[in-house]
Amino acid sequence: MEIIKKILSILLRIAISIAILYYLFRQVDKNMLFDVLRRSDKVLLFVGFLMFQLGNIFCVLRWNMLLKAAKMHLSLRRVLVSFAGGMFFNLFLPSTIGGDMMRAIDLSRHTNRSREVVATVLLDRISGYVGLVLIALFAVIIGGHLIENTSVIVSVVLITVILILGLLVLYNTRIYSKISAFLQAGRASRIRGYIKDLHHEIHIFKHNKKVIVNNIIFSLLVQMTGPIMFYLIAASMGLKLKLIYFFVYIPIIGAVSMLPISIGGLGLRDAITIYFFGKAGVAKDLAFAMSLVNFSFILITGIAGGLIYYVFTVRNRRLQSRQQR
Repeated sequence: MEIIKKILSILLRIAISIAILYYLFRQVDKNMLFDVLRRSDKVLLFVGFLMFQLGNIFCVLRWNMLLKAAKMHLSLRRVLVSFAGGMFFNLFLPSTIGGDMMRAIDLSRHTNRSREVVATVLLDRISGYVGLVLIALFAVIIGGHLIENTSVIVSVVLITVILILGLLVLYNTRIYSKISAFLQAGRASRIRGYIKDLHHEIHIFKHNKKVIVNNIIFSLLVQMTGPIMFYLIAASMGLKLKLIYFFVYIPIIGAVSMLPISIGGLGLRDAITIYFFGKAGVAKDLAFAMSLVNFSFILITGIAGGLIYYVFTVRNRRLQSRQQR
């Protein structure tokens, strides 16, 4: 029964992605859309692709830092392989949550320390969200006079409130105790057990100030690559828009894309991109084209990540098979 529910859940998300994309394609001039893509500056697109990969490199280093702080001294190559597998599964599973789950499962099997691994993955995602919110807030403070739109300001305030509430639940003992007491009976007691274990593991990092500071620095670097990448994509299509717009919009788009209601954020990411860049006067066709190029980067990286993960996994199985003979 549980498997059927999961399958139906995935099918529903696929249907949502397809429905949103179908609607968007109906709203734009397809000939103009593909013409924009065809005429784009390929050199700038390649530089944008490299910027996307730089962000992924920062992500791997950030996660590796947390793993080492948790006394899991794995090789950087092994961490990279697990992260690459997560990028691949992000293409098929709900938002970034699916990829996070898969890399947690992968390293848990490798280290036999599932609680610690899950804690590092969760903290890695939280620190990424912290960087995202900080970049958005800084951009609004610096360039708020350029973005005189209520929905943008409300969105930035909302993602900030979500962050604050999440941190309070994880790090405020009083709030954690109340939630823990609420989850006492039935199936909720199992959830309470998981939360208790995670809270314990995450709390260990609270006293390691150096790791927290370095992690936030890496998160800021990660979140800076996204707006710059989008700026390069836009420039390749001849769009002349101030960089500050990208530093405000991209974190919001990234936060909304995390919602597990579509597959890999497909469709949802495109709709939000069209909506927010429309506030800056960008035509639907151009905004949609930008989002599609961004997805092509995600797709190429995900497929490459899947190949890396597969080759490494097959190689390891062969080595284990030889050792057992």
